[in-house]
Amino acid sequence: MERYVLMTAAHNEAKLIGATIETVLAQTALPSLWVIVSDRSTDDTDNIVKEYCAKHSFMRLIRLNKNSDRGTIAKVNALMAASNEILSCDHDYVGNLDADVSFDNEYFERLLSCFQLNPSLGIAGGLIYEKRGASFRPRVSNSISSVAHAAQLVRRQCYSEIGGYIALEYGGEDWYAEIRARSKGWHVRALPELKVMHHRVTGGADSLLRHRFREGKMDFSVGSHPAFELVKCARRFPEHPACVGTIARLAGFFSSYFNSELPLVPPEIVDFLRKEQMNKVRTFIYRQ
Repeated sequence: MERYVLMTAAHNEAKLIGATIETVLAQTALPSLWVIVSDRSTDDTDNIVKEYCAKHSFMRLIRLNKNSDRGTIAKVNALMAASNEILSCDHDYVGNLDADVSFDNEYFERLLSCFQLNPSLGIAGGLIYEKRGASFRPRVSNSISSVAHAAQLVRRQCYSEIGGYIALEYGGEDWYAEIRARSKGWHVRALPELKVMHHRVTGGADSLLRHRFREGKMDFSVGSHPAFELVKCARRFPEHPACVGTIARLAGFFSSYFNSELPLVPPEIVDFLRKEQMNKVRTFIYRQ
């Protein structure tokens, strides 16, 4: 079977990372190497990971102490540190794994099988299920044409061609990676039969509204077309917090639009993305 390596960026994940590690250890296809980067963690994250590293030779811990960035940029910087480490290990696929997820013990074996059946498959993963009370519900934004970064694999050649994950001011490094992959002819697919349980409970309404506003600015920064943004937000109307979350996301997008800001990605990527999006809008309209 082909080999894969995993990268995980973790900041103060002591409450959840142990369960994620146990999930990986239970896999029928183990990674050749798993690099966990602790980004200035001040809780017990490092000690938990160290205990597992002492028992499993394929696990390594890197600690960052001088990462002055915050949020998504800090996460990408942590992944870059992990990426430098995995260069020393032979592998066919690179995996990005969040520190707060769990999934079936055949998850990676089934992903590898999908890659082997489709040589054009560049990025693949499961669909996200969010924790809501005592149960997990499908994320409203789930799509088979887009793979959430929480538990994805990238074919090594694809990863090399797109240059890995690139930090953007408002986030969206995983989305940007998908766009670059598709622009180079690679297929991107989420597999509905593979479920990824996201255990982190989202914050209160205020923090969620700020998050939705930032997502709107992220959409603009990656080059999303205004017409597509309207259709997308309309379809995500039920997403928590319903209604006001959609308004906050649109407010973020159009605040950038009316302030004459420019996308943060190359013009050719914007053109490629908008062509894709308008094809989807036309298909959506014709089906109504």
